[in-house]
Amino acid sequence: MRTLIVSAFSDEYAEELEKQCEALVRFGISYMEIRRADGKNVSEFTEDEAKRIRKTLDAFGIRVSSVGSPLGKTRPSEASEEQIERVFSTAEILGAKYVRVFSFYLPEGAAPETCRNEVLAGMEKIVMAGERHGILPCHENEAKIYGESPLNCLELLQYFGGKLGCVLDMGNFVLDGYDAWDDYKLLEGHLDYFHVKDSLSAGAVVPAGKGEARICDILNDYR
Repeated sequence: MRTLIVSAFSDEYAEELEKQCEALVRFGISYMEIRRADGKNVSEFTEDEAKRIRKTLDAFGIRVSSVGSPLGKTRPSEASEEQIERVFSTAEILGAKYVRVFSFYLPEGAAPETCRNEVLAGMEKIVMAGERHGILPCHENEAKIYGESPLNCLELLQYFGGKLGCVLDMGNFVLDGYDAWDDYKLLEGHLDYFHVKDSLSAGAVVPAGKGEARICDILNDYR
């Protein structure tokens, strides 16, 4: 049986890093997926800021499970190698095992297959940075990106042959019109971690266990 570690997007509780840490300690959560702290996105942290953040986290006994970066939330041609390098350098300073990434927005009305080569070239920059820093970039499924569909997620994971990991957001799949259980089974062999979000196919995000994402079934089966 696998041991599942609970981590949190603690910036949804507070903007200030110390308040985030205080809340995690209060709720007995010892990991965060860092996304924002003290008014800045994780992709904007300087080296000195990342070191200061690491010092604060260590003081509270909080570890970083993953860096919740926005990498890939652009068009492929807009992928910034400077930003990519900064994110992975930050992840290394913070001791993160993973960096959450996306597979780029497509032009309005464009079929994914027409953008495949451009997307793969952009993802290659991210994957290479991960290799340099010894940190696994993990792709999250989201609306309007190349990897919105489960089949395109699988294609990316197979193409990069273990150099790209997978974050399964079962709620996003439901919102995008897919079946969460079928998609989980399709990607099961590639999963590194989950974003626990529940939703309804009608378009609403709801508390975990109240929607159609089959969170309990998926987590119990994965364990």
